[in-house]
Amino acid sequence: QVQLVESGGGLVQAGGSLRLSCAASGSIFSINAMGWYRQAPGKQRELVAAITSGGSTNYGDSVKGRFTISRDNAKNTVYLQMNSLKPEDTAAYYCNADVLMLGTGVISEYEYWGQGTQVTVSS
Repeated sequence: QVQLVESGGGLVQAGGSLRLSCAASGSIFSINAMGWYRQAPGKQRELVAAITSGGSTNYGDSVKGRFTISRDNAKNTVYLQMNSLKPEDTAAYYCNADVLMLGTGVISEYEYWGQGTQVTVSS
């Protein structure tokens, strides 16, 4: 099994910054893409940012230029630096990882989600 544990959420004023972390642990052979999604009340879950094992990144249009995703492959950890936060960034933020696990001579890929961390931006 694999666990994703997020940290770093909280309450911040508009214009402020937060840094989210997500550490993966368990029976991990390696991790392909890692990413952050968010879901506000009454809205669908949306991509915030994603990063491949090679460091290629992809951002949602609403966060481009304000958020930066990075990862430490040695620690199986992904980070999300959020700057210039806006009230519309308020949501539960979820970590996501495509994990490769070694079975009996077979490597299989599974998708895992963290439990979510709340980010609230006050105006």
